[in-house]
Amino acid sequence: MRSRDGGPGARPAVLGDVAELAGVSAMTVSRVLNAPELVRAETRTRVLAAMRELDYHPNTAARQLVTGRSGVLGVVSVDTTLYGPASTLYCIERAARQSGFTVSIASLSTLNRRSIEEGVNRLRSQSVDGAIILAPHESAAEGLRHLPPEFPVVAVDAGDDVPVPVVMVDQRAGALRATRHLLSLGHETVWHLAGPADWIDASGRIEGWREALQAQGRPVPEMLRGDWSSRSAYQLGRSLARDPSVTAVFVSNDQMALGVLRALREAGRGVPGDVSVVGFDDVPESAYFWPPLTTVRQDFDEVGRHAFRLLLDRMAGEGGDARHLVEPELVVRDSTGAAPRP
Repeated sequence: MRSRDGGPGARPAVLGDVAELAGVSAMTVSRVLNAPELVRAETRTRVLAAMRELDYHPNTAARQLVTGRSGVLGVVSVDTTLYGPASTLYCIERAARQSGFTVSIASLSTLNRRSIEEGVNRLRSQSVDGAIILAPHESAAEGLRHLPPEFPVVAVDAGDDVPVPVVMVDQRAGALRATRHLLSLGHETVWHLAGPADWIDASGRIEGWREALQAQGRPVPEMLRGDWSSRSAYQLGRSLARDPSVTAVFVSNDQMALGVLRALREAGRGVPGDVSVVGFDDVPESAYFWPPLTTVRQDFDEVGRHAFRLLLDRMAGEGGDARHLVEPELVVRDSTGAAPRP
């Protein structure tokens, strides 16, 4: 067996070395490399750990000749620094790498039929085995409907009526929980600061907010719309702060909630004494806002894992065009409280 400490003159690790260290057969190591979906997660983890310890690098060219697979997965993503899409991309990449795949990313400035087709063609020219497409814009649906049917694809955050499997957080359910939480504290109604019109996540959150109010026979205030930025929400929050009837605000993401908190503070309205505020995303900083922000947490890890598993199924010729929803979680902190007395 090859020496584990390497050093000058040490021969490169081979597949048999990995099998011996992991306590499995060479066939199992080969399956981890070429068909990881057929190997139990515990065994796969042990084999991958052995590969890292021995600094084992498989011969990808030889593997592609034998299996017809490159071991490379593609991701098509909109070019953004927003927390949600960036976190989803990171979790997809981590899930793929943990199973021995390399990830190639096609970053697009816009999402429409032409750009998606160009991104997928760019990845196919690199011989990727399949692709996950992050499609949070309504305009991406047309591109998803015109992809080559033989190419394995899974979408994340896509709209309805697309011919590929879709994984997404249940935005409607998250907004329902946020709005019901505020109503349960005695607020007569809840105002909503929504995200951009073309974003599917924003639409789902509007739907849940409106449904929660209508189900309890509460008035539905006029909706405000920001652009996901703290700056846009700060400007809109100033108008909310001037209205004494506003006692509860559900904001469509945490960055915009930060802008609302500043506007309320500048207007001399206490949070949560005068106005309760709920955000969405649970960005790492939200627990350190002042006051700490009540928000809706999205499980991006589960979205990434589920999208990767579905893509493996598609690569194996299995799986349908189902929509898979990941449940969000309401995280209650100090920015929400009982409605103020008249």
